[in-house]
Amino acid sequence: MRVDELEFELPPEQIAQHPLARRESSRMLQLNRATGAFEDRRFAGFPALFRGDEILVLNNARVIPARLFGKRARVSGGGPPSTGENGNPSERVEVFLLRHIGDDTWEALVRPGRKMPVGERVLFGDGELEGEVIARGERGQRTIRFRAHNAIRVTEHLEELGHVPLPPYIDRADEPSDRERYQTVFATQPGAVAAPTAGLHFTPEILQAIRDGGVEICELTLDVGLGTFQPVHTERLEDHPIHVEAYDIPQETAERIQAAKAAGKTVVAIGTTAVRALEDSAMRAAESGSPAVVIPGRAEARAFITPGFPFRVVDALLTNFHLPRSTLLALVCAFAGRDKVLAAYRHAVAEGYRFYSYGDCMWIR
Repeated sequence: MRVDELEFELPPEQIAQHPLARRESSRMLQLNRATGAFEDRRFAGFPALFRGDEILVLNNARVIPARLFGKRARVSGGGPPSTGENGNPSERVEVFLLRHIGDDTWEALVRPGRKMPVGERVLFGDGELEGEVIARGERGQRTIRFRAHNAIRVTEHLEELGHVPLPPYIDRADEPSDRERYQTVFATQPGAVAAPTAGLHFTPEILQAIRDGGVEICELTLDVGLGTFQPVHTERLEDHPIHVEAYDIPQETAERIQAAKAAGKTVVAIGTTAVRALEDSAMRAAESGSPAVVIPGRAEARAFITPGFPFRVVDALLTNFHLPRSTLLALVCAFAGRDKVLAAYRHAVAEGYRFYSYGDCMWIR
């Protein structure tokens, strides 16, 4: 598939820069997967759209404050950090946490990377937290080991000193309110560096109304990575190196999905991240000859879902609107059909829907 087949025009002013005052007040474009017909709705009415024979799958990943700003503890080769004319260190260092490796060690992106060799140290806050570069990866990543210079744990320092990693299309600095709003109300498992944004519309009341309608709700965890924003630079989508994301499907969730599929229930994925975890696991089950619908436990999602992909688990999808020429838009087109999806996107643009992470959503069934 050519990447330019995933193109659409979006006025910059329709990229949501802030969340709405109330989570459930977002608009929702309903798309019929079979016919391509669409209808304008409000997310507040989402519970009324269920029949009671569905099982809802949520991604409970919690976004960590992954952006850290510090200063070099020393320059390479020893000695104090260089200073500008005002006497302050002139080289600010940004560390973006990507993946927790173990103990107090993380894989991260560092800027300026060229000045951060192995052995370089960075101080954060007033020096209460220190990070040391202990290895360098093939793509410029650094492995950083953190240690605290007081009695507070490293994880607590990271939570206190870190900033919310807002997506690059949100053209502003993070604000205190983002710590709560760039997080789903069911987020419990820390490790993601981007939110599973389809879940941002839910409130406890909406979830309870769905349960009261007889719908099952279960959870999995997929640690959304920075690769979710990685642009596609190849002409053909299939030539793009898809990012890998860790996920965990609990035993109970796997059993409930198995029972739901056997009973002919509709499996509803909340977000493309839930789709990727479920379909990657189902693909591995099929390849191994397992009778299981999905395999419980931890794994790494490597499935590249593009048009023609054989969906084995997901029957319906709630998702936000995605970037043009992106792998996430390709996933949605694979699920509902490129022409139908892009027609719905053109309608959303014409009707002034809000796009991307803090924007409106789309219900596909």
